[in-house]
Amino acid sequence: MTVAQTSFRPTDVRILEASHDFEDFRLRMPYQFGGRTIAHLTLLNVSVLVRNGSGRQARGAGSMPLGNAWAFPSSRVNHDQSLRAMRVLAERIASIIGRHPQRAHPIDLYHSLEPLYLEAAVQVSAENGLAEPIPKLCALVVASAFDLAIHDAFGRVNGVNAYRAYGPEFMDRDLSHYLGEDFKGEWLDRYLRRSPAAYLHLYHSVGASDPLDSPEGAPALEDGLPQTLAEWIAAEGLTHFKVKLNGGDLRLDVDRMVDIERVVSAGQEKRGGREWKYSLDFNEGCRTVDYLLDFLEEIERRAPSVKARLQYVEQPTSRNLTGPPRILLHRAARKVPLVADEALVDLESFRLARQVGYSGVALKTCKGQSQSLLLAAAAQKYGAYLCVQDLTCPGLSLVHSAGLAAHLPGVHALEANSRQYIPSANRLWKSRFPALFQITDGRLGTGGLTGTGLGTG
Repeated sequence: MTVAQTSFRPTDVRILEASHDFEDFRLRMPYQFGGRTIAHLTLLNVSVLVRNGSGRQARGAGSMPLGNAWAFPSSRVNHDQSLRAMRVLAERIASIIGRHPQRAHPIDLYHSLEPLYLEAAVQVSAENGLAEPIPKLCALVVASAFDLAIHDAFGRVNGVNAYRAYGPEFMDRDLSHYLGEDFKGEWLDRYLRRSPAAYLHLYHSVGASDPLDSPEGAPALEDGLPQTLAEWIAAEGLTHFKVKLNGGDLRLDVDRMVDIERVVSAGQEKRGGREWKYSLDFNEGCRTVDYLLDFLEEIERRAPSVKARLQYVEQPTSRNLTGPPRILLHRAARKVPLVADEALVDLESFRLARQVGYSGVALKTCKGQSQSLLLAAAAQKYGAYLCVQDLTCPGLSLVHSAGLAAHLPGVHALEANSRQYIPSANRLWKSRFPALFQITDGRLGTGGLTGTGLGTG
């Protein structure tokens, strides 16, 4: 709902126009997660033109993969249908934004626009005869590129890095307006680094079907890039590993983790490394909390060194937090931090996730810059574990994802797997931010994201 304004700041912006296009990419190797495999990716690119209260105009840009396999998994709506629906929804959102009359800070623009995005998703679902309606998560993914572009344009038109524009100098309302009375008198900039971290550890994704120390059985690649996990470790000095497990077969999941620890251990020994970390992502594959508990028990028995290196487990069970059945995770959370990802779509789901036992949250720019910033504040306020994840974001979308992670206190690592699966989509940005796209010592260089807008101006 749009809140009536009686006065405007000179920095407030109105959107004059929004445009977008799509790019299609084939992955250099299949990426398997949560029992699903993707081989293609469609990238949504957005440009918005804004004018501030001083009459200046500037363009901002945003980009996001349309990750329908993750955002709209369904047995009744096939991959092509859900992807087509997302493309149509992008058209609707561009139209909504282009005629939106409000002049405000990007956070307030998003606050009034999100209900319109969700209404458009309902309409697109009905008009396209989808057997299931577009989920909220899916609508957020489409809208995220537009939201990023608005934040970017806001910073550019006002000549400021957007991460320095989330305090009372630029915003009318404190956090209590968005997050409740616990935040009275607090502003968003309280929960952000003023300047980006110099670097982040790279969380290298180990897809459920990625080769570990032999390419045998994998597609033959002759592009000069590493193919096996062992080769990636040697080439980039990796120290953090995000392991995708499918769930459903305890023996296979445990064997896979034991094999990964063997390969990583050997790779670290060769490079003289002593410290490495894991996170595990089941992408909802555990049907019960007992499956996760059995997995952790078996890992402790067969590869006890993994337990000490395990930082968190991501979204082990269904994204449906209310059931049926309602799965309570407290017993597992006492053993390892559990972070909600697919389940996290708004402040209410954050609260529900904590009630069922989640220790923390996985933030992603694909759920919107505005929402990610607000949930980051909520997570810090209530002592939740905080991490930032990726949607195989390439190019500009990776720059923006890294910018978010680099400005959040307590976040020290970021998944960034486009270099593994679609490196061709990084070419235009690799020369602009080489430290971000050329991995050395297992780290992403994020200290250079200090320009206007979302760091690229």
